[in-house]
Amino acid sequence: MVLILLSIAGILYFALQLEDRFKIPSPLGIISLSFFFHYFFHASPLFTSNPEDFAALVLFLLPVLLISDSLELTVQDLKENGLSLFYLSVVAVALSVLTAIFTADLIFADYHLSSAAVIILFAMVLATDPVSVVSIFSKFSLPHRLKILAEGESLFNDATALIIFAFIGLYALDGSDITLGYVSETSVIVILGSAVLGIFTGYIGLLVLKTTENRIAEILVILCTGYGAFEIAEHFYTLLNLFGGHSHMHLSGILSCIFATITVQHMMAKALDQDAKQLDVVEEAVQQEAQNKKPSRRLITSLLKRIKATVEERDRYIRTKEDIQLLAIIANTVLFVAMAEIVDIKLLWQYKVEILGMFLATTIIRAVMTGKFAIITNQTTKMTSVNFRWWGVLTFAGIKGGLSIVMLMMIPPTFEHLQMFQAVVIGVILLSTFIYSAILITIITKNKQAFTLEMEAEIKAHHQKN
Repeated sequence: MVLILLSIAGILYFALQLEDRFKIPSPLGIISLSFFFHYFFHASPLFTSNPEDFAALVLFLLPVLLISDSLELTVQDLKENGLSLFYLSVVAVALSVLTAIFTADLIFADYHLSSAAVIILFAMVLATDPVSVVSIFSKFSLPHRLKILAEGESLFNDATALIIFAFIGLYALDGSDITLGYVSETSVIVILGSAVLGIFTGYIGLLVLKTTENRIAEILVILCTGYGAFEIAEHFYTLLNLFGGHSHMHLSGILSCIFATITVQHMMAKALDQDAKQLDVVEEAVQQEAQNKKPSRRLITSLLKRIKATVEERDRYIRTKEDIQLLAIIANTVLFVAMAEIVDIKLLWQYKVEILGMFLATTIIRAVMTGKFAIITNQTTKMTSVNFRWWGVLTFAGIKGGLSIVMLMMIPPTFEHLQMFQAVVIGVILLSTFIYSAILITIITKNKQAFTLEMEAEIKAHHQKN
């Protein structure tokens, strides 16, 4: 146990040093150092020795990663960019899978993959990693709306990919027929059901939050709210059966966790905004009382106490978010160390052609989809206009992550192409982590001045609007 603690702390420390000194994103540094540590210092696994255990580890740590990223989203951002996020995370993913069905034979001609197999394969490699995107963006000054589009798409994209994988791909792989009615009905039920469950769980979490002002207790409540929404959604059929429903239906844990966290974040931020308005009134009252010839010391003391309480509450909220971000960074480090332990270099080399083909195919498909998005946004005022720089950022923000391996473990072990799928998915994750990150940083660095001007114009427009 001590070795595990020292390993995580050491890898994370050096990764953060690389990020601070050389602008290398922490996920890129963590995964590089994890492989280096595993192959040169510790040949035996610290966390897991097989993909099944890794998938269980991802499911255990995934909610805290989602909670950390969801705390950065606001309801106002979702309202202003809802249509854009819907296209990027739902429409674009669905169109990408449809495109893959008609083009997969160019890459996997020798395997004669069925449509169901193509759907599950591309759904896995279309799921993105929000942690990597947030980590890269945190080191640069970028327009707020660009960050919302990229980070929000990374969050909701995972839910869409998982729904397509589980409710369409695996459903068809089992021999069932896919109809437009089935796809539409299932999508609506899963999306709306997950959202309602998440919001309901979020309000329960808020009720519990009102019972404490202890910062550690607040962190635990937020974590339990996110994890609770995730777990209930994934085992929704258990709840239905408990009330005599006799159903096997489950919802999207990812969506429920996101909506639960956003609900908590929205209400907490709303309370802070109200406190801030009251703070302005109190400060004005203090100034007026101080101007009196005989100011009331008792009144001033009371007003100062209210100011102090409001400031302390705001600081507690900020520190809570920072602590959850720290937990997410540690969780991400554990995941990358575990990934290094399950990677089979010989297997990746055996399927190198398929891996490279899939990596190029998904990159081209994503570039086309974000290109279509850019064209659409420049023809309507209801969506944020996307220029060429933004197109490049959105394209290479599609870094893959651990959720892909979770889906990989959901494939039946009797599936004939399972070994090839394992190699392709893990290979694409590694390539996207290194190549996409490098390209993304290059794009942002070379256009640093342009992004700064766009950010300043955005801030100015926001002030004029308010």
